[in-house]
Amino acid sequence: MFLPTYASWLNWIEAEFAAVRYFALNGTDHRTHAEQDAAIGAYIRWRNQHARPKSGFATGSEIRHPDYPFKAA
Repeated sequence: MFLPTYASWLNWIEAEFAAVRYFALNGTDHRTHAEQDAAIGAYIRWRNQHARPKSGFATGSEIRHPDYPFKAA
């Protein structure tokens, strides 16, 4: 799916990578790649244990309604 320029927030994977960066990498100073890998792995294991289906995204948005006027660019 092609997304508009500067609309990375529409791509679910971008949100997941931002979370990895925020929870596993920001404010850290890993001495080795193994430590960094362990921190990322710990976050991913935690995230997978607490995962829920993504639902309710932009429920009030006009674009979610079937009668939204699609305009091809």
